[in-house]
Amino acid sequence: MHIEVARERIERYIEAYNSFNVEGMVNLLHKDILFRNFSDGALNLETQGIEKFRELAESSAQMFSSRHQTIVDYKSVDDRIEVQINYEGRLAVDLPSGLKAGETMQLHGKSIFELRDGKILLIEDYS
Repeated sequence: MHIEVARERIERYIEAYNSFNVEGMVNLLHKDILFRNFSDGALNLETQGIEKFRELAESSAQMFSSRHQTIVDYKSVDDRIEVQINYEGRLAVDLPSGLKAGETMQLHGKSIFELRDGKILLIEDYS
């Protein structure tokens, strides 16, 4: 897939994410979506399939009163797009890590996307 098409899909996905539009996010996903989240180099969450992703997205949306991902840079690596992202989210709930509702999380990381048939097939988040 042409990088400009991939960038457009990724930007639409992030816009939907930022606005808590779970349906908008899911509409951009391949039915076999694989989502992985890595923190400090370790895999801490993985889902496969669009319904499992929807469940995760809906529960994750409840954790934040606001959230915003900002794309810093794009890089094409083989069949994947690596996106450098700045993230800021204000918590709506207390987390087991000790962070409290009302506190703001700020992270810098990257997300790797792979597309198939015009849809996002893979999302790997690294922070």
